[in-house]
Order: sequence, then C-alpha cells, then structure tokens
Amino acid sequence: MKRLIYIASALSALLLTSCGIYDKYQSKADIPADAIGINMASDQNGEIPAALSWRDFFTDPCLRRLIDTALVRNTDLNSARIAVEQSQVSLQVAKKAILPSAYFAPSGTIANFNSSTSKTYNVPLQINWDFGSIGSYTNKRRAANAVVLQNQVREEAVRANLISAVAQQYCLLQLLDRQLEILIQTDSLWGASLEAQKVLWDNGKIYSTAVNQQEASCLNVKIQIVDARRNIQDVENAICRLLAITPQHIERSGWGSFSIPNIADEKISAQMLLRRPDVRLADHAMEEAFYNMQTARSAFYPGLSLSGSVGWTNSAGGAIVNPGKILSSIIGSITQPIFARGQLKGNLKIAQLTQQDLQNRYVQTVIEAGHQVNEAIADCRAAKEKYDVYSRQVEVLHSAYYGTHELMDNGKATYLEVLTAQESLLNAQLNEAMNMYDGAQAVIELYIALGGAAK
Repeated sequence: MKRLIYIASALSALLLTSCGIYDKYQSKADIPADAIGINMASDQNGEIPAALSWRDFFTDPCLRRLIDTALVRNTDLNSARIAVEQSQVSLQVAKKAILPSAYFAPSGTIANFNSSTSKTYNVPLQINWDFGSIGSYTNKRRAANAVVLQNQVREEAVRANLISAVAQQYCLLQLLDRQLEILIQTDSLWGASLEAQKVLWDNGKIYSTAVNQQEASCLNVKIQIVDARRNIQDVENAICRLLAITPQHIERSGWGSFSIPNIADEKISAQMLLRRPDVRLADHAMEEAFYNMQTARSAFYPGLSLSGSVGWTNSAGGAIVNPGKILSSIIGSITQPIFARGQLKGNLKIAQLTQQDLQNRYVQTVIEAGHQVNEAIADCRAAKEKYDVYSRQVEVLHSAYYGTHELMDNGKATYLEVLTAQESLLNAQLNEAMNMYDGAQAVIELYIALGGAAK
C-alpha cells in the first residue's frame, strides 16, 4: 500500500512540474488597422455583412445554376472534401491512441525426446498500454485537430475560388456575346455604307480607293466575328471543365443581367481579412506547430507503459500440467530519457524554429491580403469612374459617324473621315463593354480578397 502511495506521489509531482506542456494555443491572428491602406479602410459601421452568401451576391439565375452544378461535380472541390474526411479519421485515431491495445496470440508446441512426446499450448490475451511521455498524447491530438481545421479551410478556399472562377468565366462569356453583337451590328452598318459608297462611285462622286478601303474594313469585321465565335466556344468549354461535364452549350442571360452589389462604396474594415482562408490557414498552421513543439518538449519527461497477459496454458515455469491452468502477468515500467545523443534537444529546436518561421509567414500573408484588397478596391473605383465617360464617348461618336457619313454623301467630307469615324465608334463600343467586364471582375476579386462567400 505504501508503495502505491509513493508511486502516486511521484507521478503527481511529475504532472505538476510538466503542467506547461498542456497549455492551449492562443491565436496570434492580428490584423493592423491600416492593413488595406489608410485611404481604403473605414470604421466598423456599415461594413459588408460577414455572412453574405454567394447566392445574395450572384443573382443571375443562369449563373446560380452553373455554380450549383460546379459545387457538386467539380473534381478539385471533391478532392478537398475527401482530404477533410481523411484528416478527421486521423484525428479519431489520435484520440484513441491513449487506449490500451489487446491481441489474441494462441500458440502450441509438440516436442519428442527419447520416445517421449510432450504437447504444450498457450492461449493468452496480451494487453499493452503505453501512456507515452507526459503530455505527448494530448498535444498530438490537438495537433491533429489543427490539421483538420487546416483542411477545412483549404476546402473553403477551393470552394470560394471555384465560385469565383465560374463567375469570371460567365462574365467573360457575356462579354464575348456583347462583342459579337457589336460586331454583327457593325457588319450590317458598314455593309450598308459600302453599298452606298458603291453607288457614289458609280455616279463618279468618289474614287474606287474609297470603296476598297470600306470593303477592307468590312472584311476585317467579318474576321473578328469568326474569332469572337471561336472564343465563345473556348470559354464554354472552360466552364464545362469547371463543372466536370462534357463540352456543350452554356445557357446564359443577356448582357447587363449580371448583377453584382456595388461593394466599391461600402465600408470595409481591415478586420474583414480574418475571413480569408489563407489568413486562417496560416493561423491554424501556427497552432499545429505550437502543439508539435509541445510534443517535442514532452519527450523530455518520463513515459509510463503497462503490459500484461491472461490466458489458458498447460506450460508454466517449465512444468507441463494437464489439464491446463489460467496464467496471468502484468509488467509496469517508467522510462526517463537521460541521454539521446542530442536528438531530443534537436527536435525541440527544430519545432521552435518552425513555429517562428510560420509566424513570419503569417505576417507576410496578412500584408499580401491587404494589398489584394487595396488593388481590388482601386480597380472597382476606376471602372466606376470610367463608366459614364465611356457611355458619353459612344454617344458622341455615334453622332459623329452619322454626321460624317451624311457630309460625305453631300461631298463635304472624305471617305477617310468616314473610316476614321466608324473605326472610332467600333473601338469605343468595344472599350465600353470591356470596362464593364473589368468592373465585374474587380468586384469578384474584391469579394474573394475579403474572404469569399459564406455557404
């Protein structure tokens, strides 16, 4: 009885001296107030809702259907889900590592000596219970949980990027549709102009060079129409790949139906960067490193193990008895590391340096995140400022084209002026469409930069 008291007292003393290795990780996630730029950030009032769903963000019904399909079928996202399940299984294994193991190992022997045969058998149940060093199991279990959290964040990142990729390709598809529409309208308009110039040439009012220049311009538009249709097919195929489906036509709404909230003027707080998967992943990586360091530290403390067996045997102590009897045994041991050729200290030092490196990476991750948000906000504002300018430019060039064409019909303008006017109008229309596309892309990039959509 006294021996048990002494053993219990010794173990209690060890637990008290090693209580530091049971400390829980304290998150070091810290976002400076000016992380996204002094002129970009604002206070917390009126900021974008943290739980905004992608369904609230992308209202186009055709786009929603595409995203729903991608979230079910996309191979990368399904692989990320499997990685989460694998890490959860590893966590369950880590949780059960503290439990004893039991093995059933029957054996038998037949021996013959001097015409005398002896038969022995042993039917034991062997039990091993290795507690390991103090705190090792606890820290390994917590590290395994940190790995689960990292894989969950990776899945969220893949999911957000997938939504973003589908939306970006959808915007590009609508842009190409709009460009094709403009080119077809231009082909019709310039074709009519070509016929009018042929009439003027027949009447001797212009030279053949004017007709040739106009026809060359019309042919160039026809080439661009072919390229636009080919590009549309490429983008449709890219969307099909994201959806993991065979090549097919992608249903979409008309130009201008893609509605995105105007985030550029919203209140944006630097603390919203904490929603970003890469920032959260960096924090969980530091958490895993912290517990790995605690595990390396716990290796300096003694380990306790118990082993034993119980079973039926007819061979005990060299004597063979029949029938057999029950035999049981138990062995306990405590192992205290004294000298391990520097391995324990080396492992601890490596774990500490790894944790320090991950802390530096976390700081850099936050800096990169702030730059991405800053640039996305700037792109949103630039596209918004240019929208009215492009609209007015197209309106003015429409009037200039028709006015110049009328002057040429009356002999007051040259065909070069008409060509210049129609080329300027076409470029302005295409630039206007491209600016609207750039604005949509910038808003999507901003949304992803702020952490992506909630489920």
